[in-house]
Amino acid sequence: MRRLLSPLLAALIMGMAVLTAPTASWAYPFWAQQNYDSPREATGKIVCANCHLANKLTQAEVPQSVLPDSVFKAVVKVPYQSGLQEVGADGSQVPLQVGAVVMLPDGFTLAPQDRWTDEIKEETEGVYFSQYSDDQPNILLVGPIPGDQNQEIVFPILSPDPSTDSSIQFGKYQIHVGGNRGRGQVYPTGEKSNNTLFTATAEGRIASIEPGDNGASLVTIETADGTTTETIPVGPELAVAVGDQVEAGAPLTNDPNVGGFGQLDAEVVLQNPVRIYGLLAFFAAVALAQIMLVLKKRQVEKVQAAEGV
Repeated sequence: MRRLLSPLLAALIMGMAVLTAPTASWAYPFWAQQNYDSPREATGKIVCANCHLANKLTQAEVPQSVLPDSVFKAVVKVPYQSGLQEVGADGSQVPLQVGAVVMLPDGFTLAPQDRWTDEIKEETEGVYFSQYSDDQPNILLVGPIPGDQNQEIVFPILSPDPSTDSSIQFGKYQIHVGGNRGRGQVYPTGEKSNNTLFTATAEGRIASIEPGDNGASLVTIETADGTTTETIPVGPELAVAVGDQVEAGAPLTNDPNVGGFGQLDAEVVLQNPVRIYGLLAFFAAVALAQIMLVLKKRQVEKVQAAEGV
């Protein structure tokens, strides 16, 4: 009996860990976490674009300015046609997943949940946030999550306080945002996924098309130097037939990719409250001066009227 309970208890503990404590390495894009120290290259390109080759619109909404030690929302929009499906790893049609990366300035972090408003809790229901790495809490990841319900991803952000952190200064800061919908076309190893266009590597005639392993197709091309075989995984649809003449680089399949990645930069100002108070005091002084001028003008007019001037 004890031997039976031990495996069951271990399975239960593992299941609870999966459901309640997912690790950052499972977050999207986990390939970038495993291969790059930072998700943004020196050229400014976010590394997700190395595997997600198609360019799609991504939008971001952030406040123009925020106060120190305050919670604000950064909204990443990854729009696409609702109900759109793509080729899954097994070749079947599956709904698109979405993900986003937000690179905040140093000092800005994900807001603790006890400071989330009811509105933020409702907008982030079902969304799991993770850090890019343990030493980069200012880089946040989300995904993969179902795209039809999450074309707008809300990030609750906590701004830093220069009064408690001398390394933080008031001023304008940049936020780098990336948004993705759908699977990638290239794996980090350089191999193509089945969610991309396959082309001929040599010029020649299609000699045969035979079934391969796991639903793949083996396309044999007769060339001037012999034959070459292209392996087309399950998913893309063949665009050639036996007897067709193809050139090197000519498409052998359709392009099944319907997703893509996009990035942009946004700006936010960490505003000094003293400047706001000073601006309000200036406005009040200007308004008071205008009122005093009007009152003085009316007083002069009354004196002139009394003197018959």
